[in-house]
Amino acid sequence: MIFLNHEDILKTMTRLELIDKIEEAFDIIRQGDYYMPNRISVVHKNKNLLFMPCFSGQAIGAKVLSVFPENARIGKPMIHGLMVLNDNESGEISALIDGQALTAERTGAVGGAAIRSLCPRDVENLGIIGAGVQGYTQALYACTVRNIKNIYFYDAYKKDYSDYLCALLQELNREVKIRVCASAEELLNLSQLVITATNAEEPVLPNETRLLAGKTYIALGSYMPDMRELPDALWQLVAQVYTELPFACEESGDLCQPLASGILKRENIYYMGDHLAQHIPSPSISDGKTRCFKSVGVGLVDLICAKAIYTKALDRHIGKQI
Repeated sequence: MIFLNHEDILKTMTRLELIDKIEEAFDIIRQGDYYMPNRISVVHKNKNLLFMPCFSGQAIGAKVLSVFPENARIGKPMIHGLMVLNDNESGEISALIDGQALTAERTGAVGGAAIRSLCPRDVENLGIIGAGVQGYTQALYACTVRNIKNIYFYDAYKKDYSDYLCALLQELNREVKIRVCASAEELLNLSQLVITATNAEEPVLPNETRLLAGKTYIALGSYMPDMRELPDALWQLVAQVYTELPFACEESGDLCQPLASGILKRENIYYMGDHLAQHIPSPSISDGKTRCFKSVGVGLVDLICAKAIYTKALDRHIGKQI
């Protein structure tokens, strides 16, 4: 078997190639050609272990993650883990892939796919709530699919983000202005596209329609029923909220809580695979609509990306034999 780290992943796949793989996974979900039990989550003292097995016609595997929200306080990433890729015929382990890196890149690509499909093609101002690993990766993928000129960050943890922003500018390698905002309200006033990438239990955006209207929202946190990033006021503005699959309505507090209270209706929830199959052109910002995509993280997406990374790594002799 081979081991692939973050550097290996970046050597094998471009960001656009990973976005294409996300869209492929969304289409597999639409067709139903996979077997994936609901994600298994074990929580103890605010520490979470996730197990995400999946079978498809292309590959078999499972991702195992630890999610420790308090790691930011000790200067360590919140997520650690491993992706195990198995041979389809024998079940032998073909590859072990850095789960933290795979999660960062594939979730960045999920955001990129949603932006490419739903977000107005002429947006220039991006706001990101959550200046962590995922916020960083989301900025990279958003700039891959849109001509972003300004990036605004807001994070509840107050610290010096100079090194973080310098590293992002260097990796973007283009003219982009970046600044840290003092509040979510300030960020909303400046942004046309808003990405939330936090582990919040309460909405991170103000519950005011006048501030929320006319923007595109990509929500990537809230992977548990008691977690939320999006405020109730958003559902007064959004005609359709897009997600990956029906289980999202049970797993994510951003969906299950407003559904339970009746603020959000089930008929207003649509799936990305169905949307992509219609090949609808990207809208223009001038239409003034409010749009929303809510991701919960799907094992099939990890599996399809991992298989593509592994296949290219073999062809290019990338990775360490173990």
